[in-house]
Amino acid sequence: MLILIGATSYFDRFVFSLALEAIKQDLSLNDSQIGFMSGIAFAGFYAIAGIPIARWADRGNRVTILSLSVGLLGIMVSLCGMVINFAQLLIARAGVAVGEAGTVPAAQSLITEYFNRKERPRAMGIYFMCYPVSMIIGYIVGGWLIDFFGWRSTFLLLGIPGVLIALVAKLSLRESRLFKERKVVLDQPSVKQVFLFLWRQQTFRQILLSFCVVYFFVMGAMQWSAPFLMRIHSMDAVEAGMWLAFSWGIGGLLGGYLGGHWATRYAANKEKIQLRVMAVNIIVYGFISVFGYLTENSHIAVFCFFLSAFLVNLANGPIFSMIQSLVTDRMRSVTVALVFLFANFIGYGLGPWVVGIVSDLLHSQFGIDSLRYALALSCLGVVWVAAHYWKASNTIEDGINRIESEQASVEHNKGDACV
Repeated sequence: MLILIGATSYFDRFVFSLALEAIKQDLSLNDSQIGFMSGIAFAGFYAIAGIPIARWADRGNRVTILSLSVGLLGIMVSLCGMVINFAQLLIARAGVAVGEAGTVPAAQSLITEYFNRKERPRAMGIYFMCYPVSMIIGYIVGGWLIDFFGWRSTFLLLGIPGVLIALVAKLSLRESRLFKERKVVLDQPSVKQVFLFLWRQQTFRQILLSFCVVYFFVMGAMQWSAPFLMRIHSMDAVEAGMWLAFSWGIGGLLGGYLGGHWATRYAANKEKIQLRVMAVNIIVYGFISVFGYLTENSHIAVFCFFLSAFLVNLANGPIFSMIQSLVTDRMRSVTVALVFLFANFIGYGLGPWVVGIVSDLLHSQFGIDSLRYALALSCLGVVWVAAHYWKASNTIEDGINRIESEQASVEHNKGDACV
């Protein structure tokens, strides 16, 4: 159910990517405006809404939060199909961002309660299969709907599943906090206290910086994948959607699952090894991505996208498992929200916008190929990401062991208090 909610909260991004060319022509927009709307504006509202929702999730009913969030997202996705200008579309996308902001922190907090440190990478890897699943749904279904019904009708239709899933989630999911035998009221740390606690950890600082950088260069470029295939390789929305569903969708699905599975099987409780493998992996991803953007052969480009998606998604399970293991249970949702606040606002927010700006700047010299070179340049940031992964590997295991010891001490004291 959590995978389905996650897929629903993400798939509109990929439909929106396929619709960018049609939206650009219909509303008379340029690449900079498209990049701003799909990047920093979306991420800004995501970041602003994420913190208060996450604080609620750390002490309240996470099932209610998930249901309300995915329901709001569905309504706002439908409204995207009714806009008539740039400002209205910007407001509608902001509403989508608010709905999306409530899903991931609450879901991760629920998952963490059911899996220990050893099993957590696999569990997180399985959960984050929602992202490539959303790609497959978004690119295939979205491309077909846009081609046959237009982008406006597509968004009107795609909002309906969100509302239905919200109802099913509320009736089927169970909040584990409601069934605990022993209820002890604990003071919830403020956002400032959580941030200061995290920032004092060298490991968390490195992981946070790596998230911001990887979102800037990887997620920013991903938003332009569909326009890239449509402009450079002359594909229509249906064809681009099918190829992206195969490459980013299937490749991401395999990478997300196997990354968590391999970490649990071959490097359980060895986060240092996991991070160093991730550092090497992201470098390889960068080289393959550059080749994919520069090749003239569309099939080779799509295959490079497949390999890139596989490689970059290998990190999902291990990295989110580490983040959850570095904090106590009363900080988990807020911690995820803080990570996504900075990663989305700095990375996903600025990434698509900067690619659009660079594309516009290069257009006078390279014409239609300007987007190709803007995307290739974005791949250089993988070296920066790898450096942060490697630095984090030096302290990660000590940090997790310290948190586990503190948590065990708190649980022991709680038991004494109940007695």
